[in-house]
Amino acid sequence: MSQYLLLKNGTVVDPPQNLMAVRDVLIERDTGQGTWGMGRILAVAENIVAEDAEVIDCTGKLVVPGLVDMHVHFREPGEEHKETIATGSAAAVAGGFTTVCCMPNTKPPLDDVAAIEFVLKRTEEVGLCRVLPIGAVSVGFKHEQLTEMAAMREAGAVAFSDDGEPIQDSGFLRKVLAYSKVCDAVVILHCEDKSLTAGGLMNEGLTALRLGLRGIPRAAEITAVHRAIQLAKQTGAKVHIAHVSVKEAVDLIRRAKEEGVQVTAEVTPHHLTLTEEAVGDYDTNAKMNPPLRTAEDVAALREALAEGVIDCIATDHAPHAVEEKETTFDDAPFGIVGLETAVGVLWTELVHKSNFPLMRLVEAMSTKPCQILGLDSGTLREGSRADVTVIDPEAIWTVDANKFHSKGRNTPYNGWTLKGKVLLTVCGGRIVFREA
Repeated sequence: MSQYLLLKNGTVVDPPQNLMAVRDVLIERDTGQGTWGMGRILAVAENIVAEDAEVIDCTGKLVVPGLVDMHVHFREPGEEHKETIATGSAAAVAGGFTTVCCMPNTKPPLDDVAAIEFVLKRTEEVGLCRVLPIGAVSVGFKHEQLTEMAAMREAGAVAFSDDGEPIQDSGFLRKVLAYSKVCDAVVILHCEDKSLTAGGLMNEGLTALRLGLRGIPRAAEITAVHRAIQLAKQTGAKVHIAHVSVKEAVDLIRRAKEEGVQVTAEVTPHHLTLTEEAVGDYDTNAKMNPPLRTAEDVAALREALAEGVIDCIATDHAPHAVEEKETTFDDAPFGIVGLETAVGVLWTELVHKSNFPLMRLVEAMSTKPCQILGLDSGTLREGSRADVTVIDPEAIWTVDANKFHSKGRNTPYNGWTLKGKVLLTVCGGRIVFREA
């Protein structure tokens, strides 16, 4: 195998260089010597000649920095029947993701150094994409004792989060943020006032009323986002708001940024493309937390993403066993899978149907997550880590959940015809996925 890989004649989209033009990309492959994934971008230019390189023709295709998802649930350790680091990584690279960050609400949770090291070790054994662990903020997710964030950060935790068990005690959250500032770490917050959501199953509104389901009020997110921003302002900590779903939360984040608060935010593909109507007649694959909201919220989220008020896109990939979702709406768990449909859904609904700026979309799916977490990717600059995704923006395909690499089949997009598909994923100089 040649030491070099040459991607010819693709449209390179690289937000940090403000570059969108037909170029060749020359990659030095990972040699297998030393640290895994050490391949680098050697050149991005016109008409590169490299006689000893493997050449892949990318005419008509998009060549972008490897996609990054800072919010996934891979379930290992503890719930390997739902997903493992191996199956989750396979789903990630099939979806064009070269780096994913796994949330700590496993069983047991990622709340100590040993747990962080376990994820990193399993990731290296699998050898597909980078799976970077996010550490828990409290021991056992009990919100009583802070974890050793500093030690976990040194061991490889890229951020800290309470996702899966949102912090209700404001005093404890203040301690978390104060400690995170000492560690210079980002805290990712699932903003939900559980006293307002207890028993809730979907967005509070006419659809929930028609279906006879208890609603989840938007106020639960709004009040929690407001509290998070105020404590971020007071402590000076870096706070990242997970899966924003309502327009009022967008307004709060916009004002916080204008005031100089260190707050960033993410939105999911499903909150950008679906409304509460997707629940239909009790479709459990459209049950997630926060729930799908209204068309007005979708429009506000898209506008905020285009403006940069919402920084990035994250899938909140949350696989469940088939039998867990094939039950009553009341009993089914929250969550959907998203890694293998993200590109198709976003290119179809945002780029092709709504003329969403392509450069901004790539930035939100690659560059911005890296900037938030301080990762060494998200660009195709010469000398940078060789994480690259090749997308065919015109490829038409139909979602078949039974063919997913993930163990999860819980997607509301099953059967959808999409336009836009990942053809090639290169992680650290290795080809880790290639469309047949």
